Amino acid sequence: MEEIIEREQKTILVVDDEQPIIDILVYNLKKEGYNVIEANDGVTAVNVALEQKPDLILLDIMLPKLDGLSVCKRIKNSLNVPILMLTAKDGEIDKILGLELGADDYITKPFSVRELVARVKANLRKVEAASNYRVTTTENETEKKKENKIVVGDLELDLDKFEVKVRGEVIDLTLREFEVLKFLAGEPGQVVTRETLLEKVWGYEYYGDIRTVDVTVRRIREKIEKDTSAPQILITKRGVGYYIVSK
Repeated sequence: MEEIIEREQKTILVVDDEQPIIDILVYNLKKEGYNVIEANDGVTAVNVALEQKPDLILLDIMLPKLDGLSVCKRIKNSLNVPILMLTAKDGEIDKILGLELGADDYITKPFSVRELVARVKANLRKVEAASNYRVTTTENETEKKKENKIVVGDLELDLDKFEVKVRGEVIDLTLREFEVLKFLAGEPGQVVTRETLLEKVWGYEYYGDIRTVDVTVRRIREKIEKDTSAPQILITKRGVGYYIVSK
């Protein structure tokens, strides 16, 4: 039994230059059953991540030697690992969730440890669910895969290739952006609330920042719309949520 538990134990890399914060996170994450490794500067963080390949990374933005945004970009170039950015600046949110970095989420300081742990669990669940989906794909599904697409007007999603086309042109989206678009396109014309997207796509129920959804949707719109000031595909229902135009 002990061998099974150890094999399934997830490893989390905590990166922060403030040792008291690291100590708090290490204590609480270990209490949840995670194996935790740590780094105090950006250069060490990159080296440790590439050597030990953790299952998830908690990464502060303000770091010595190499800032967190650069660390995120370097790690994502080599590893497909969920990264949660820790930031004290709301103004950094656009950069954090941008395609050029590939961060999966952020949480602002000061943060609730309970909220942070909930976010960690949600992101790890999403990774595991995606992995299980790929593993369970069988040869019997070959015929299905040929038609495993969602087409709504000018929008086409290939669910096997994780590819999006708008008017026949391939659009470069992050996995999270793809998941948001897939969820909305699956219910064309149906308004989906921000809270629903946060729960279904990010895996957060109570914990989670609605701005995460708004920033991600804005990023998607910048890539798929001809004119973001007058969107024709991804529409905002003010005060409610978002929907894909049904054509």
